[in-house]
Amino acid sequence: MSNTTNNRLLSLDTLRGFDMFWIIGGEYFFLGLSEQTDWFWLDKMAIQLEHAEWEGFHAFDLIFPLFMFISGVAIPYAIFSKLEKGVPKKQVYFKIFKRAILLIILGIVYNGGLSFQFENFRIASVLGQIGLAYLIAAIIVINTRTFKAIGIWTIGILLGYFLLQLFVPVPEFGAGLLTPAGSINGYIDRIFLPGQLYGKVFDPEGILCIISASAIILMGTLAGILLRSNNYKPLKKVVILNASGILLIMCALILDTWYPIIKSIWTSTFNLLTGGISLLLLAFFYLIIDVWKFQKWTFFFRVIGMNSIAIYLAVRIIDFRFTSRFLFGGLADLFGDFEPVILVLGLLCIEWLFLYILYKKDIFLKV
Repeated sequence: MSNTTNNRLLSLDTLRGFDMFWIIGGEYFFLGLSEQTDWFWLDKMAIQLEHAEWEGFHAFDLIFPLFMFISGVAIPYAIFSKLEKGVPKKQVYFKIFKRAILLIILGIVYNGGLSFQFENFRIASVLGQIGLAYLIAAIIVINTRTFKAIGIWTIGILLGYFLLQLFVPVPEFGAGLLTPAGSINGYIDRIFLPGQLYGKVFDPEGILCIISASAIILMGTLAGILLRSNNYKPLKKVVILNASGILLIMCALILDTWYPIIKSIWTSTFNLLTGGISLLLLAFFYLIIDVWKFQKWTFFFRVIGMNSIAIYLAVRIIDFRFTSRFLFGGLADLFGDFEPVILVLGLLCIEWLFLYILYKKDIFLKV
């Protein structure tokens, strides 16, 4: 796959925006509708808009790994293009290390680090995991750069993580006990991860989870190499993405009978399942947007996707809910039981307008 193209994928920004939509209010809109209607499909959808308690998988569990997968798809466009233009490796290394450090700092801020209440301090974070997992994947990619080598690394991480979780004994628990306290993840987090743990005895963004999550970024990188290549026609790429996605999902479901799908400790089966679904979603968005050129509808999601980190931080820092109540509270009262739904719609409008202003002013938080 040496012949490549550097055309920007609108489907990637759209898919990222679609993913972030559920975080910034889309979830609450459909949950609110479910509470106020007796529509069967909404009740089923509401179940999928909550995380699985431990084992198993709900659609809402896909949001985080899909975001990481998308960041992996962008690697061939962002890193390969620089290396092909002769940018020194040390300059590329500096950028990805700086990115990781910045995301760790932003993650600490997101967790309330500016309150300086160190007794309740949690250093692990979603942003920190993104930064460090991306760093691991990027270092692998920079030093391999071939589809085959990256594929071997991906399989190696998944296999190594599988062996670690099932066959390395944990003191007082033994090997293969995939519970919060008994897993190797929880044991390592309790020993080496400073500060509070989100799950008390483990952290879903803990040390081993970061290593495991790098595998799904590498899966995205493999998909990005395929999409960037000129060796296959677009429709052939769609077929390959779909076939690969179905294969990964089947593997995950078969293995799940004795190696459970667990998001909180990022089992390899969880990576296989979410990587497979991410491939199917990427294939669908790529086909509709970049192959068939149905693009006008994508603007709403692209505005979100092009400033994903900014809106993730903004919803933590800015009280958009108060603004929605202030602007739309009177209107919402007129709708009786549907008041929460109207307020969430107002919330989404305000958040999107905030991002649109940043978009028009060409302000993007790029890390």
